[in-house]
Amino acid sequence: MTVTYTAEVATCRGFGCFLKLLVRWKGSIYKLVWPDLIAFLTIYYSLSVLYRYVLDPDQRKVFEKVSEYCETYSNLIPLSFVLGFYISVIMTRWWNQYAAIPWPDSCAVFVSSNIHGQDERGRLMRRTIMRYVCLCLSMVFTMISPRVKKRFPTLDHFVDAGLLLENEKAIIVDLNNKFPRHSKHWLPIVWAASIVTRARKEGRIRDDFAVKTIIDEINTFRGKCGLLLNYDSISVPLVYTQVVTLATYSFFITSVLGRQWLDVNEGNLKSRKNPIDYYFPVLTTLQFFFYMGWLKVAESLINPFGEDDDDFEVNWIVDRNVTVSYLIVDEMHHEHPELIKDQYWDEVFPTELPYTVASEPFRERAPQPSTANIAVSAAEGELLAPSSLKIDGDMEKLVSGRRHSVFRPDH
Repeated sequence: MTVTYTAEVATCRGFGCFLKLLVRWKGSIYKLVWPDLIAFLTIYYSLSVLYRYVLDPDQRKVFEKVSEYCETYSNLIPLSFVLGFYISVIMTRWWNQYAAIPWPDSCAVFVSSNIHGQDERGRLMRRTIMRYVCLCLSMVFTMISPRVKKRFPTLDHFVDAGLLLENEKAIIVDLNNKFPRHSKHWLPIVWAASIVTRARKEGRIRDDFAVKTIIDEINTFRGKCGLLLNYDSISVPLVYTQVVTLATYSFFITSVLGRQWLDVNEGNLKSRKNPIDYYFPVLTTLQFFFYMGWLKVAESLINPFGEDDDDFEVNWIVDRNVTVSYLIVDEMHHEHPELIKDQYWDEVFPTELPYTVASEPFRERAPQPSTANIAVSAAEGELLAPSSLKIDGDMEKLVSGRRHSVFRPDH
């Protein structure tokens, strides 16, 4: 479920608006990084104990050379560039997947406003169309989201939930047996379009344009469902993900050797005998936390329909779609409040809507254009007379001669 903190950062006041978010655990970077950080520190201290207490002097010199080599050349790995570009790709893909989720609201509004009839037949048509629309998306979610798959593992569970009837299930099972290779999520959309056509034949839809509008909206919904399946089957190229993963772990494999505290006094290695790193590698740990956290962000967002803390609330979407769809096409069908004159009827329009005492400090002026404060004096605003320069006769003949030469045919 998405971890929301918008209300806590709605206004930036005081010291460190984001600092209050650092103490959260659910959806935090600490929750993702701590297993890798413990493994890194375990390896680091194991090598440190090996160097300080186990190796003999000759072996320690070899260890020091290896450590210095790793420290010298570890920066050749372009980790910041690789991770930065990869995260940019993942974040764009993450938001595009959310934008691709279809919502049945528009379809329900079109169905409610164009399929007429207060009788049981009309009500049945409207409800069935929207049930099929919601069923289509729910079937897609079972193919891309482990959460929904665990909720509806079989067609029988859709029947128990009321999204599918037994006769409809039999049709899907029969088609699955005949054509097992392809998904049947589009089948309810075909049924919904057929009901729209039947409603037109029965006169419940008054014109063909309304039929086209409803079917186009249903087809757009189907297209977005297909787009979700495409996002699921077409991932970020594996080679790119492998490069990023190898770069990150290779960097820290070299760091766990290259950042060791060394008991040496020669030339350029004096800085390696820092008393702080003798006990704990502070900056090395921070570097690991930031870079590994970057990689974990990508791992968490690459599939937002999974089971991570910050993944989309797909089960809530399933419930919400069914409730809203039935509410629009059934409970609210052709219903609206009584038509009464509004309080600004005589004024035509209000100059300003009222403010509360709490909102008074936030009263705002209308935005002004950038040139609003530029004043032009009367003298500067006077118009200039047009230029009196005229082309003399010779110049006019020359221009006329050139014009004729351009259009003269060649002999």
